[in-house]
Amino acid sequence: MAIKVAINGFGRIGRLVTRALNEVDGIELVAINDLVPADNLAYLLKYDTMHGQFKGEVKVDGDTITAGKNTFKCFAERDPSKLPWGELGVDFVVESTGFFTDYDGAYNHIKAGAKRVIISAPTKTPDQVPTIVMGVNEGSLKADAKVVSNASCTTNCLAP
Repeated sequence: MAIKVAINGFGRIGRLVTRALNEVDGIELVAINDLVPADNLAYLLKYDTMHGQFKGEVKVDGDTITAGKNTFKCFAERDPSKLPWGELGVDFVVESTGFFTDYDGAYNHIKAGAKRVIISAPTKTPDQVPTIVMGVNEGSLKADAKVVSNASCTTNCLAP
């Protein structure tokens, strides 16, 4: 059974995560949440001036995008606690809006039914949210951690 992922915030990080997930077996992107309409999001995913055109077909049907191997529903909800993560069986949410970088904000995804949250930015509450950088301290990640930060893009760029 595939691991189900949702992305909150479909800017640069959200789109790069989508591209990466398209190349990984066993992980399924099931939803994104962003305030921009689905057809605009699909266009931004398909045509990237930095990374080139998306490898695979990108098409839109209402509020659903198919991009390569993944077909995912698009939501436009400002309050993460109101998202249908439980109904969709979401295992992980990639929190990449830049708005919900503290424990309470990110935990709203758990309240909505997600099992775990990865914040794609430094946390504002380091006493509650562990920061994990692959190749540096991933061994310190505890199995019961519901919300983690993966530090900053710059940190990950410089990590081994």
